[in-house]
Amino acid sequence: MAEISAQLVKELREATSAGILDCKKALTEVNGDFDQAVEILRKKGLSSAAKKASRETNEGIVGHYIHAGSKMASLVEVNCETDFVARTEQFQALARDLAMHVVAANPTYLRREDVPADMVAREKDIYKEQMANSGKPASVLEKISEGKLDKWFSEVCLLEQAFIKNPDTTIQALLTDAIAKLGENIKINRFARIAIGE
Repeated sequence: MAEISAQLVKELREATSAGILDCKKALTEVNGDFDQAVEILRKKGLSSAAKKASRETNEGIVGHYIHAGSKMASLVEVNCETDFVARTEQFQALARDLAMHVVAANPTYLRREDVPADMVAREKDIYKEQMANSGKPASVLEKISEGKLDKWFSEVCLLEQAFIKNPDTTIQALLTDAIAKLGENIKINRFARIAIGE
């Protein structure tokens, strides 16, 4: 079994924000393979994030961003469990990034459950009408319209949008990652976007 150096443990801790013992254990488990250790810690963090999802979030900050030229701005209320976490640089950077994302991506709703049912029904009707003369069976048309609806949700719902700084991850995945790193439940409570002339 490979000897795990303190330097390697330190590097893994800096890369993942996991605890020292967790880093050492992960590295020992994979014989010092850094990438595999990162993967183990990410999986562990995601499962611990899922456990934290039901905890109360009564602290937090209002992240803000004013776009260059002062023509657009946003405010995002991001909540966590303790004032200690709310004051950390990582949490504040997350709130800033979320506010910047709101300015750039202009979401309408926070989550798909917030979209009025009549609006969802209208979107479905539009999709079905677009494919009315396609000659495809009703079951296929239903699947296609569900896929189009999911795409629409990913455009109008903040939590489902692709993060502007990393389009490979969604805002929900960004929050889940922050929960894993900071060790507390984190939620976006509300947001507002203001633009001149809108």
